[in-house]
Formats: sequence, structure tokens, C-alpha cells
Amino acid sequence: MRLEGKVAVVTGAGRGIGQTEAECLAKAGAAVVVNDFGGGADGSGTDEGPANQVADGIVALGGKAIPHYGDVSKMETGQDLIQTTLKEFGRVDILINNAGILRDRMLHKMSEAEWDAVIAVHLKGTFVCTRAVAEVFREQRSGCIVNTSSESGLGNMGQSNYAAAKEGIAGFTRTVALDLGRYGVRANAIRPRAATRMTLSDQLKDAVERAKKAGEPHVDLDRLESWTPEAVGSFVTWLCTDAAEGITGQEFLVSTEGVALMSQPRPIDNVSLEEGWDLDKLDANLPGDWKLIEPYHGG
Repeated sequence: MRLEGKVAVVTGAGRGIGQTEAECLAKAGAAVVVNDFGGGADGSGTDEGPANQVADGIVALGGKAIPHYGDVSKMETGQDLIQTTLKEFGRVDILINNAGILRDRMLHKMSEAEWDAVIAVHLKGTFVCTRAVAEVFREQRSGCIVNTSSESGLGNMGQSNYAAAKEGIAGFTRTVALDLGRYGVRANAIRPRAATRMTLSDQLKDAVERAKKAGEPHVDLDRLESWTPEAVGSFVTWLCTDAAEGITGQEFLVSTEGVALMSQPRPIDNVSLEEGWDLDKLDANLPGDWKLIEPYHGG
């Protein structure tokens, strides 16, 4: 019961990783506001059922929880979510930004609507809820935020919208840690590996089959299926406890196989020309081995 007396808000908590995070926080003693719009994996439709079921399940086990159905891509949702939390439980200590959707498409076929929808839910949604809770955390001089980035942000075919949103969340988290750190607020991000309806999609399975037939590299589905959301929920809960005091502005790769602290972006090589630049000087001075550095795509 490390979080007894604390109150947590979890977005996208009706299924998958968000559900597990809500349940793990509740098991540690926190009261939980279970936010979920209830749409499909692509964000279409609404359904109050998922949020109700998770909140009811927590209450049935002796915990405290209420559902919330707001769409986190809308500014008014953030204010309503935090005000509802304060009205029901009198305080808020933890915000887990997890809500997300998928609209996968190769770049040359992606529509403006597919781009905008993913950016709105992931990146703007993370801002919306963080902005709403920031004033409360600032006044009480405490708070914990955990945002959900992804390895896809490091580069993943067919997910330029998702990758942009997730890498934006990583940069946003580092800045939030600076903006709110002086008020005793911690902000970290995770890049989770977990088998959920979004990761084990029919599109992924079809793509793996096509890659197998073509002899191309592909995702190991057996390994992916072994990554359970529970491991992610446990680590996120730990980040919200006093044991993680002082950890802020960091990113963690999390799966059943373990936890890895991700490196912070840093320059890895440098060339200085005191007399200025032109194309010939660049030709003569830039190291040829820069061409040999492969992008990192996880693994």
C-alpha cells in the first residue's frame, strides 16, 4: 500500500496498458480516475463500457475508482478530468498519460485526417491533461507525471504520424520536468513493450506474413505476445512511489524482459571550422564514417 491516500488519474485506462496501470495503482492503495473515451483502436466510436468495467473491477476488490469518458484531445476534457478528480477525492497526486490511437499508413498514402487524429490524441492529449494538472501540482508543491512514448518514435515503417507524436511526447516530458521540477513535480516517460489490441493488430500480423514470404526482417510475434502489460503497470506504479524520488526527465524502455534507462540525446561527434563554412570545406572536413552510422530502431 505504498500509495495509500494518493489519487491517480489514468487516461486510456479502459483496456491494455492503461487498464493494467490503473489496477496496479489501485492495488498500491491509490484512488483512481479511469479515463477512457471507449473508441476503437483507430479512435472511432465511443463506449462508456471499458471505463465502467475497469472502475467497477477496482471497487469490487475493495479499491476506490470512478470512470471518466472525456476525449483527451479536447482542452475542456483536461479541466473536467482534474476538476472531477478534485471534487470526488479532494486531491490529485499522479497523472498517467496513456491514451492513444493508431492510424497506420505508409507516408505517401497518409491523409491529413490520419495525421491529425493521431497527433491530437497522443501529443495534444498529453499536453491537455498535463496542462490541466500543472496548476494543482504547482500549488501543492508535489506531483508525479508518467507519459507514454514508444520505440516507434525511433523510427517505424508505416507509422510516421504515431512516431512523430511519440517522439514529441519524449521532448515534452523532458521540458515538463524542467518547468515543474522547481515545484517538487517529477515527470518521466516510458517506451512500453506489451501485447495489446494495438500492438497485436490484424495489420501487423498480415505484414509479418508478407515479410516472411518475401524473406524480409519482421517482428517476432511469439516474443511480442510474451510481453504482458502487467510488467509495464508495475513499473509505472513504482515510478509514482517515494522509492523513485529524484528520478525525473528520464525515459525507460519497459517490458516483461526488464527495464532499460534510455540514453538522453547527445552530440556524438563534432567538427569545428573557425574560419566559417562553405561546401568545399564541408567536403574536406566532415568524417566519411558519418555515412556508416545506422539509425537505431530498437531491439
